[in-house]
Amino acid sequence: MTPNGKLAVVAVGGNSLIIDKDHQSIPDQYNAAAMTARSIADMVQAGWNIVLTHGNGPQIGFILRRSELSIHEVSPVPMDYAGADLQGAIGYMFDRALRNEFRRRGIARRPLAVVTQTLVDRNDPAFANPTKPIGSHFDEATARRIAAQQGWTVREDAGRGWRRVVPSPRPQRIVELDEICFLARAGYLVIACGGGGIPVIEDERGDLVGVEAVIDKDLASSLLARDLGADLLLVSTGVEKVAIHFNTPQQRWLDRITLDDARRLYAENHFDPGSMGPKVCALIEFLEGGGAEGLVTNPQNLGRALAGDTGTRIVRH
Repeated sequence: MTPNGKLAVVAVGGNSLIIDKDHQSIPDQYNAAAMTARSIADMVQAGWNIVLTHGNGPQIGFILRRSELSIHEVSPVPMDYAGADLQGAIGYMFDRALRNEFRRRGIARRPLAVVTQTLVDRNDPAFANPTKPIGSHFDEATARRIAAQQGWTVREDAGRGWRRVVPSPRPQRIVELDEICFLARAGYLVIACGGGGIPVIEDERGDLVGVEAVIDKDLASSLLARDLGADLLLVSTGVEKVAIHFNTPQQRWLDRITLDDARRLYAENHFDPGSMGPKVCALIEFLEGGGAEGLVTNPQNLGRALAGDTGTRIVRH
């Protein structure tokens, strides 16, 4: 690590790589990653040591859609392997973007992507009640037919058709934690826990087994940040700040709140459980676990947020 440098875990959303519906190609996603890489390089030049995590929501949807379209010819891609594929692909995007940016600036730092598994409890209640929709929308008959063939659970999705649903268990342990810690301390900018980590359980013999599930990447990032003893958990998402009463006449942007404020607002259901809720929960758990502060902003404002000019900052007191 850099002398006297602080450690930040920066959690970048998979949606941040999709600028809009007209820019979803892989080259477009790389361009978005390059924009984030510039902000990360700013942090490195300011003395931060960084472990970068990322989501994969849209991207795993693309993989599963391709799998569904070819299901009559080749076996479908299991969820854990799809997550591993994306850790490699998105890790490659960020690795290349960061290497290019560091070279241009003369920064003597090397990124390194680590395929990361995240252990979940095989008895987690989420396995008995899959709720996370993934993949394509189908009509009911098609959905039920594929579900019977593949052993899927399918449900109606808010009037938009039927979709496969999978469990979303809570992360318990980052399997490669020691390796990530070693690399970070050796000075590498580590890219890890992509998509929340590849979900695995321990079977009766103690062997790791991949499971059909998704892990919230912000909760996994929070776990990683606590275990690494990070000073900052920075959640990079689609909005510049967090709001309460979002999309109502009473909407109010939050600049700086305490841990107690965050707990109260979270308990009062101010944050959508499908978007901002898990992010605020992750930051609460980070501070409760000893972290100094949490920060939420969008990729283009990382530098300004770190300087205190924007973003939502959550502090202990």
